[in-house]
Amino acid sequence: MGARTVALLLLLLLVAIHAQLWGGRGSLGEVAEMRAQLAEQQAANARARQANEHLAAEVQDLRQGLDTVEEKARSELGMVKPGEIYVHVTPAPAPAQARAKP
Repeated sequence: MGARTVALLLLLLLVAIHAQLWGGRGSLGEVAEMRAQLAEQQAANARARQANEHLAAEVQDLRQGLDTVEEKARSELGMVKPGEIYVHVTPAPAPAQARAKP
Protein backbone atom coordinates (compact mmCIF):
# COMPACT_ATOMS: atom_id res chain seq x y z
CA MET A 1 0.00 0.00 0.00
CA GLY A 2 2.88 2.40 0.68
CA ALA A 3 4.31 2.00 -2.82
CA ARG A 4 0.90 2.69 -4.38
CA THR A 5 0.47 5.84 -2.33
CA VAL A 6 3.92 7.10 -3.31
CA ALA A 7 3.24 6.32 -6.98
CA LEU A 8 -0.14 8.08 -6.80
CA LEU A 9 1.45 11.14 -5.15
CA LEU A 10 4.17 11.26 -7.81
CA LEU A 11 1.55 10.96 -10.56
CA LEU A 12 -0.50 13.80 -9.04
CA LEU A 13 2.64 15.91 -8.74
CA LEU A 14 3.45 15.23 -12.40
CA VAL A 15 -0.07 16.25 -13.43
CA ALA A 16 0.22 19.46 -11.38
CA ILE A 17 3.56 20.31 -12.99
CA HIS A 18 2.16 19.74 -16.48
CA ALA A 19 -0.90 21.84 -15.70
CA GLN A 20 1.38 24.68 -14.59
CA LEU A 21 3.54 24.28 -17.69
CA TRP A 22 0.64 24.42 -20.16
CA GLY A 23 -1.87 26.72 -18.52
CA GLY A 24 -0.61 28.41 -15.40
CA ARG A 25 1.48 31.48 -14.72
CA GLY A 26 4.67 31.32 -16.76
CA SER A 27 3.15 28.80 -19.17
CA LEU A 28 4.48 28.28 -22.67
CA GLY A 29 1.69 30.36 -24.20
CA GLU A 30 2.29 33.25 -21.82
CA VAL A 31 6.03 33.16 -22.49
CA ALA A 32 5.41 33.26 -26.26
CA GLU A 33 3.04 36.21 -25.84
CA MET A 34 5.59 38.06 -23.71
CA ARG A 35 8.30 37.44 -26.31
CA ALA A 36 6.03 38.93 -28.99
CA GLN A 37 5.37 41.96 -26.79
CA LEU A 38 9.09 42.31 -26.15
CA ALA A 39 9.88 42.24 -29.88
CA GLU A 40 7.18 44.86 -30.53
CA GLN A 41 8.54 47.10 -27.76
CA GLN A 42 12.09 46.74 -29.04
CA ALA A 43 10.94 47.80 -32.52
CA ALA A 44 9.14 50.82 -31.05
CA ASN A 45 12.27 51.70 -29.06
CA ALA A 46 14.40 51.48 -32.21
CA ARG A 47 12.02 53.83 -34.05
CA ALA A 48 12.08 56.28 -31.13
CA ARG A 49 15.88 56.07 -30.93
CA GLN A 50 16.16 56.87 -34.64
CA ALA A 51 13.79 59.84 -34.28
CA ASN A 52 15.79 61.09 -31.29
CA GLU A 53 19.05 60.83 -33.23
CA HIS A 54 17.51 62.78 -36.10
CA LEU A 55 16.31 65.50 -33.74
CA ALA A 56 19.67 65.63 -31.95
CA ALA A 57 21.45 66.08 -35.29
CA GLU A 58 19.03 68.87 -36.21
CA VAL A 59 19.60 70.60 -32.86
CA GLN A 60 23.36 70.31 -33.36
CA ASP A 61 23.03 71.88 -36.83
CA LEU A 62 20.96 74.72 -35.39
CA ARG A 63 23.54 75.36 -32.67
CA GLN A 64 26.50 75.40 -35.06
CA GLY A 65 25.44 78.13 -37.40
CA LEU A 66 22.77 80.28 -38.91
CA ASP A 67 22.87 78.54 -42.30
CA THR A 68 20.42 75.87 -41.15
CA VAL A 69 18.16 78.48 -39.56
CA GLU A 70 18.17 80.49 -42.78
CA GLU A 71 17.46 77.38 -44.86
CA LYS A 72 14.50 76.41 -42.65
CA ALA A 73 13.13 79.97 -42.71
CA ARG A 74 13.31 80.06 -46.49
CA SER A 75 11.87 76.60 -47.16
CA GLU A 76 9.27 76.28 -44.41
CA LEU A 77 8.22 79.87 -43.84
CA GLY A 78 8.86 81.40 -47.28
CA MET A 79 11.03 84.17 -45.84
CA VAL A 80 13.36 86.30 -47.98
CA LYS A 81 16.23 88.63 -47.15
CA PRO A 82 15.74 92.38 -47.41
CA GLY A 83 16.22 93.46 -51.02
CA GLU A 84 15.53 89.99 -52.44
CA ILE A 85 12.66 89.28 -54.80
CA TYR A 86 10.80 86.02 -54.41
CA VAL A 87 9.87 84.36 -57.70
CA HIS A 88 7.86 81.15 -57.79
CA VAL A 89 8.12 79.22 -61.04
CA THR A 90 5.49 76.63 -61.78
CA PRO A 91 6.02 73.94 -64.40
CA ALA A 92 4.18 74.41 -67.71
CA PRO A 93 1.11 72.24 -68.11
CA ALA A 94 1.57 69.20 -70.34
CA PRO A 95 0.24 69.81 -73.87
CA ALA A 96 -2.98 68.04 -74.74
CA GLN A 97 -2.27 64.96 -76.81
CA ALA A 98 -3.89 64.72 -80.22
CA ARG A 99 -6.87 62.41 -80.24
CA ALA A 100 -6.43 59.30 -82.33
CA LYS A 101 -8.94 58.92 -85.13
CA PRO A 102 -10.92 55.69 -85.05
